[in-house]
Amino acid sequence: MAETALQLKRWTIDEYHQLIETGLLGNSHVELLNGQIIEMPPENPPHAYQSQEADRYLARLLEPYAYIRQAKPITLPNHSEPEPDIAVVRPPGSSYRHHHPYPEDIFFLIEYSDSTLNHDQSVKLAVYATAGISEYWIVEVKKNRLIVHRDPQGSEYTSITEQDSGIIHAIAFPTIQIDVLQIINP
Repeated sequence: MAETALQLKRWTIDEYHQLIETGLLGNSHVELLNGQIIEMPPENPPHAYQSQEADRYLARLLEPYAYIRQAKPITLPNHSEPEPDIAVVRPPGSSYRHHHPYPEDIFFLIEYSDSTLNHDQSVKLAVYATAGISEYWIVEVKKNRLIVHRDPQGSEYTSITEQDSGIIHAIAFPTIQIDVLQIINP
């Protein structure tokens, strides 16, 4: 007798939205990555504080060139609708009244990682690179370090740099100086 292989259900973005609309996911904090619904751990105080303060800093610094979204979904073509801690996207914000930002709307993304560092450096990195997100920053909360990923090729980034201080220039805003300490330890 032949054994049947079990298959994991891959959800489409439309199916995922239907689950949300019907309330089947309840108040769970989840996101869709590569067709899988992933439960997200709660934010600890340092994570919540740092991402909120960096959000406020970037909003002041990049207005009117960018719109800053904190912990809101983005829609990617690879059956993914993650919720990065910060998404720096094209303005105006009203553009996203009827849909979440798509890859072409995204300047760069930031994830604050403490308990999720391995996930953010592997699964999320591959999702973002595959979608063509040109720049992905990971703040390693416990080490107060910024890891900048640029130049996506397939499911990886070809340029990776680390900073714990100084100035950084986002690819989309080469003339604007971003203080790394305001991102990693505001």
